[in-house]
Amino acid sequence: MQNQSKAYFLASFVILFWATAASAFKFSLRFLNTIDLLFFSSLTASIVLFFVLIFSNKIADIRSYSIRDLGISTLLGILNPFLYYLILFQAYSLLPGQMAQPLNFVWPITTVLLSIPILKQKIGFKSISAILISFLGVIIISTKGRFDLINLESPLGISLALGSSVIWALFFLLNARSEKNEIITLFISFLTGTIVILILFIPQLTKPEIEGLLGAIYIGVFEMAISFLLWIKALKLSTTTAQVSNLVYLTPFLALVFLRIFIGEKILISTVIGSILIISGIIYQRYLEEKT
Repeated sequence: MQNQSKAYFLASFVILFWATAASAFKFSLRFLNTIDLLFFSSLTASIVLFFVLIFSNKIADIRSYSIRDLGISTLLGILNPFLYYLILFQAYSLLPGQMAQPLNFVWPITTVLLSIPILKQKIGFKSISAILISFLGVIIISTKGRFDLINLESPLGISLALGSSVIWALFFLLNARSEKNEIITLFISFLTGTIVILILFIPQLTKPEIEGLLGAIYIGVFEMAISFLLWIKALKLSTTTAQVSNLVYLTPFLALVFLRIFIGEKILISTVIGSILIISGIIYQRYLEEKT
């Protein structure tokens, strides 16, 4: 199998895992509160990444990290998994999965907005129009297409879902500037996040039901850990980043299918239209970036 075919093969598994995440979140939250789900999934991801480092003979490389490197990784851990998934899981507890998933998926557009103050980048009128296209999709999903009523499903849930995209975009921008091994950095981040959760919320942690624990383990293994590792490998094997990155746009639509099958959500036409607009704005923004 050629490298590009291997890249597509690995990326297809990543898309599948990411697409099932919304269903896994909704299922797990039937049995666990957000704190329990956050702790057990983050702990699982930390364990998985620890064993990956051992089997890849990279665990000793942690000693090459300076105090500054460890500090940066710790900061990243506070952003993700701690803040990111805490906010995201709470959004899923308040909203239908078909709303929370696409609203969270606006993070590529959020990244563009954050790059203005963080990376001192300037955006032109075309980039603004791409953002507005995605924003229209957000409005349609949030209002279920009923502009005359502006009756939001859950203003707090919508704010949290959009807010999670800000946290992820910030994590992405800061992580992209790091020149350290991605797997080691991710392990330290998840370990830090897990410890922070334990310190802050240990009185609130409860004995999990088996269904919820299995859901948390699935999220920790496949949504948090394995998908990231496979994605890194796919990007390295691919001739160009765009060839596999473009597959990500399938995620929201596959997620809707899985939500219908596994959770039983009736998918609204407004969700489909809003998702199409959000993805269209992201694709247009990517096109503009490739032209510059």
